[in-house]
Amino acid sequence: MSLFAVAPSPLDTLEADAVVVGAVPDGEGARVADGQSLPDAAKVHLDAVLPVLGATGKVDDVHSIAGVPGLAAKRVVVTGIAPGVGKDTAVTAFTLRAGAGAALRHIGKAGTVILALPVTEPGWRENALIGAHLGSYVFMAHKGAAAQESGPKEGRKVARILVHGDAANRDDDRAVERAEVIAAESSFVRDLVNSPPNALYPETFVDVVRDRIAASEAAIEIVVHGPDDLVEMGCGGIVGVGQGSEHAPRIMELHYRPDGTGAHVALVGKGITFDSGGLCIKPAASMLAMKSDMAGAAAVAGAVIAAARLGIGNAVSGYLCLAENLPSGTAQRPSDVVTMRNGLTVEIIDTDAEGRMVLGDGLALAVESGADAILDIATLTGACMVALGTRVAGVMSNDEGVNDRVFAAASAAGEAMWPLPLPEDLRGKLDSVTADLQHKGDQWGGALTAGLFLREFVNRPDGESVPWAHLDIAGPSFNEGAPYGFTSKGGTGFGMATMLAFAEAAEAAAVAEPSA
Repeated sequence: MSLFAVAPSPLDTLEADAVVVGAVPDGEGARVADGQSLPDAAKVHLDAVLPVLGATGKVDDVHSIAGVPGLAAKRVVVTGIAPGVGKDTAVTAFTLRAGAGAALRHIGKAGTVILALPVTEPGWRENALIGAHLGSYVFMAHKGAAAQESGPKEGRKVARILVHGDAANRDDDRAVERAEVIAAESSFVRDLVNSPPNALYPETFVDVVRDRIAASEAAIEIVVHGPDDLVEMGCGGIVGVGQGSEHAPRIMELHYRPDGTGAHVALVGKGITFDSGGLCIKPAASMLAMKSDMAGAAAVAGAVIAAARLGIGNAVSGYLCLAENLPSGTAQRPSDVVTMRNGLTVEIIDTDAEGRMVLGDGLALAVESGADAILDIATLTGACMVALGTRVAGVMSNDEGVNDRVFAAASAAGEAMWPLPLPEDLRGKLDSVTADLQHKGDQWGGALTAGLFLREFVNRPDGESVPWAHLDIAGPSFNEGAPYGFTSKGGTGFGMATMLAFAEAAEAAAVAEPSA
């Protein structure tokens, strides 16, 4: 059942478990934000109560108030919709989204919630709905029978969200439809990332994505390369990473090809379903979140499905590079040499630097597809987290135009990213005496040398490079801390919306000029 519905009826006549209202800073306290269709009695009451509650009007400041006059709903949940940090108090589409998410997290399990937030600017309605959907997210797949029976259904704590609007207004209707798709596929990405590694490994990852595509009725062509195929195809990077596990690797291709002559964007995702580090084994404490090392592949799957469901005008191909990195008698060793899909030989320096190896083969396949631009996305390096923290992704690119479009897409999606360089003076760290190159440098500039390594796999046979960007999402893909805004603990779904926005923006003009 659809989560959202447009409710044109007056707010005071609607019965619900809760009404969500936005607040903004006002001096030392907070007041109800303008642009909300509250009855006068309700607004006066709330403005009087908020200072007593110590409300600030900032994101993640949420208060529940029962018995509000002029409303039939059981309670009003007032959520801050101004920036949560700094002195700026201007409401944006993304602070509205975060405020809606925080409110729905606060509400918990409920039947019907009315979203009465201000949606007076372009994009605000869509973002409020996305935030509400993701704030209601819950992962129940592996709870016991009793919890399954009594707990939230359909992966969300709220059964229905009513939003004020005109049911006959196509713009309102389109915002609801679009928000439903983006939020639903973001939730699917979260589900994949949150799944335990004994349930989600390369073969079952393929099955889950295939089932999701079938259920969505999206027009997506699926191609799966199994372990024997990968050997025959010369994909030595992913074969080597996966050879220590009984769960053999896969590369899953997803192709959405609309009618017309739009651009073709290829997305390549790292999908290490569990990363022990291989023979260069990680410390025990570092393994707990390693079920999330497939967040890049999950985000790619979600982006391709969302693109197909929305019917965007450009072709989108996804390459999910799926492997499990485990130690065993057959595991890859440091100093092994493998041959990649594009023919380059690579000396293995550290079996815990496996993500770039599976991506190298995926990038080579994406180049062969003739894509106009390629994005890869991966939980690749701890060095990127040291540089940028846990909420910001790093971006490296070989093309200024693609780099600019990635940041425009990230801005449109409300996902924090920061540019990182590809310094030529670091390229020498990847030179190998034994092979064409080694896959890792020394301890300095680890995120950058990883990007330089990946750059080696985006060249066409004639030596011309395909416009490409690398998104390192090691920090923001998995939240090990407390929930905030619309972000729950665990998988966040980060990156999916940026890749979708990047592919959509290419509708107006090709991402790159076709090669001669």
